[in-house]
Order: sequence, then structure tokens, then C-alpha cells
Amino acid sequence: MKDKIKVTVLGSGTSQGVPVIGCNCNVCMSDDPKDKRLRSSVMVEVNGQTFIIDTGPDFRQQMLRENVQNIDAILFTHHHKDHVAGMDDVRAFNHKWNKDIEVYCSKITSQALHMEFPYVFTEKKYPGTPSVNINTIDSNPFEINNIRVIPIDVLHYKMQVFGYRINNFIYL
Repeated sequence: MKDKIKVTVLGSGTSQGVPVIGCNCNVCMSDDPKDKRLRSSVMVEVNGQTFIIDTGPDFRQQMLRENVQNIDAILFTHHHKDHVAGMDDVRAFNHKWNKDIEVYCSKITSQALHMEFPYVFTEKKYPGTPSVNINTIDSNPFEINNIRVIPIDVLHYKMQVFGYRINNFIYL
């Protein structure tokens, strides 16, 4: 029997979020709280472990809203800004738990993170800088703290990105 899994949708909006700045359409002008959506991300809790899939620009707000106290790993689907921009805010977890955050991503996403956040990967770090350990993955299954994760190759237009399967949950 598989371990019980809890999935929290942190955001389900577009790359710009909803409402979109300057848009006057019915959805963006709506008073319905369901029309106020942060950038795409989910939190997966299984076997006492907490994994975040993607840390967009709304990551800090999502963590505060859900009162997240710890994360064990971040899995990135791809390196577009609306999926990685919040990585700087993992430093709060570094400080609280005095540990690096394990990050799982493709080689190209790792390269993009190094370019986007060079201060995270420099030898002489400024105090308070996020501390992460990059685990470069491919389409082969891997484990995080004895939990099997299966990357799923999908296309984002013409760009290869990863979806993930954890137990019977699939995020694409």
C-alpha cells in the first residue's frame, strides 16, 4: 500500500498570475476569490516529508498563507522565471533549520539557476544568502528520503520540461 499523500495547490494562475496587471476582462475584474490565482506551484506532503514543485514569484506569499514550517526538497519543472523566481526566499528555511535545501532539476534548469542566482553559488557567500544543494536529474526515477519520484518528460511548447509522479499523484 502506498503512503498517504496530501497535495496543496499553492497557485494555479498563468505566468502573470490572475488578475493580470492592466487587464480589464471579466475574470481579472471579478470579485470572486476563485479569480485571484497565484503562479503555478504545489506542495506535496508524504511520509512526513514536504516537497515544493516550483517556486515562482509568489513563493513567499504561498508559504506564509499555508504556514509552511519546513520543506525537504524543491523540484523544478523548468527554468522560466514564473517557476524559479522565488528561490531566494528559501533562505528563511535555511536559517530556521540550519540546513541546505535539496533542489532537483534538469541540467538546463541548473545552469539557469546558476546564472539567475549567482550569489547563491559563489564560494564567498554574503551572510543570509540562500543555501541549496542542486541535484541534477534526467528522466530516470530517483528517491528523496526514500520517496520515489518519477520525472515525466513533457513539452512546454517546444521546450522539454518535467512533470513529476509521486506515488499516485502526477503534476504536469
